[in-house]
Amino acid sequence: RTEEQYEKIREQKKALIMETALELFATHGYYPTSISMIAKKAGISKGLSYNYFKSKEDLVREIMINGVKTFIESFDSNKDGILTCEEFEFFVRDTFRVLQENIPYWKLYFSTMMQPQVFELVQKEVYEMIPKYTKMLMVYYDKLGVEHPAQEALIFGAVMDGISLNYVMNPDHFPIEKSIQSIIDKFGHCKK
Repeated sequence: RTEEQYEKIREQKKALIMETALELFATHGYYPTSISMIAKKAGISKGLSYNYFKSKEDLVREIMINGVKTFIESFDSNKDGILTCEEFEFFVRDTFRVLQENIPYWKLYFSTMMQPQVFELVQKEVYEMIPKYTKMLMVYYDKLGVEHPAQEALIFGAVMDGISLNYVMNPDHFPIEKSIQSIIDKFGHCKK
């Protein structure tokens, strides 16, 4: 096998461990789920799982941080530090595209993230990532003349969280397309 083939196998194993762990964390809870349970369900040895993650804490931390990064990846898509109306709309639409593409995964992700013992493990990293994007959003709102930019940024974030959670919990009965457009119209503050 080539080095590229080994790397691909390694990435697949790592993804398998993470997906299996997420499912078990969501189903049984973080503390009751052991590395042995994850390895058994994934069909690998416990020792092999430690080649990928030093501990259960490292595993859940990587799962949760990757999830947060997935959402903020499309924020300020050209990465110039300045949010535009087009980038705002892209972020909203892309967030829900990501959710729609893998609803079962995000349902597990949110249910795991809601466990206090899990959130405590990632709280520091999450709270270190978010201010950069909140500040960018506040500058965006300020430039558009929104009266209370910081408040608007916080409300926008809460609405995105709430709609995301409601959508993944009940995707067949949630008016996602209307919700997306409503968010863009109410929080984008862009005149077309």
